[in-house]
Amino acid sequence: MTLRAGVIGLGVMGRYHSRVLNNLDGVNFVGVFDPAPGVGPEIEGKPVIADLDRFLEMGVDYCVVAAPTVYHLELGRALAERGIHALIEKPVAATTEAASELRDLFTAAGLIGGVGHIERYNPALQSARQRIEDGLIGEIYQIATRRQGPFPGRIADVGVVKDLASHDIDLTAWVAQQSYVSVNARITHRSGREHEDMVLAVGTLSGGAIVSHTVNWLTPFKERVTVITGEKGVLVADTLTADLTHYQNSATEDIWQARTEFHGVSEGDVTRFALIRKEPLVAEHEAFRDSVLAGEPQGIVTLAEGTNVVRIAEELVSDGLSYQLPAT
Repeated sequence: MTLRAGVIGLGVMGRYHSRVLNNLDGVNFVGVFDPAPGVGPEIEGKPVIADLDRFLEMGVDYCVVAAPTVYHLELGRALAERGIHALIEKPVAATTEAASELRDLFTAAGLIGGVGHIERYNPALQSARQRIEDGLIGEIYQIATRRQGPFPGRIADVGVVKDLASHDIDLTAWVAQQSYVSVNARITHRSGREHEDMVLAVGTLSGGAIVSHTVNWLTPFKERVTVITGEKGVLVADTLTADLTHYQNSATEDIWQARTEFHGVSEGDVTRFALIRKEPLVAEHEAFRDSVLAGEPQGIVTLAEGTNVVRIAEELVSDGLSYQLPAT
């Protein structure tokens, strides 16, 4: 069966999605809806249509929603009412209330709804998740993420927490297979924009692991690192390069008394794994296509999970805004 798919929104991510859909096995890419002037008449040889009803009348089985976040609920509602499955870019909606409504709409209609938390499909994190499942590092003690870089000019409707930290919230819970039970944050506004541009967050997961997230738009270099510390060693995933490195706890006795007085761990073997580096966006689309064909989620980020990410992100922003030192 060949599925018909379209894209809503022709910004940076919309163009990426169009490229992948136009080359995806089992999918016929029909075109894009975008009412903005100056986007051009076509993409990947397919039409760009300015009227939503006319676009949907072309007949699509599913759409990728890559419009600004503030429009996700309105567009998602239109798709659900027409029985069209949707892969919605993260964050799934501007608020927890809107995200919950989308989740409920698609559930009630029996439709597949997914969220574009693309980091889950990075080869380094995919491999890390499997190796954790296999017991390589034992019980997870801590997950620390660093997601830093310059401000992306295309982001205008959300702050760094919902745009970037949402990746870390999702991947952390997924890698650990644990849910957040507490979060705390400090945020700043340093660049003169309405939304926050820097956050330091800490939290606790349901299995006892502690987490930390360093995220900002104020660093003149790009960094995307996840450090997973367990009882048997550490996995370091660099999602920019799709590299995964394992630092094993030493299994040999250290006879240097000054060092063995501390009953911790010492350095063991270091292994950089050779990974098959499939493009994450392609892997994300394959999973969503297969979910639509199967009629049930298969390896996608569900709307329920995406809603929970928005909820936690809002807790971080609220907590960071409300904190202040007591008067002295």
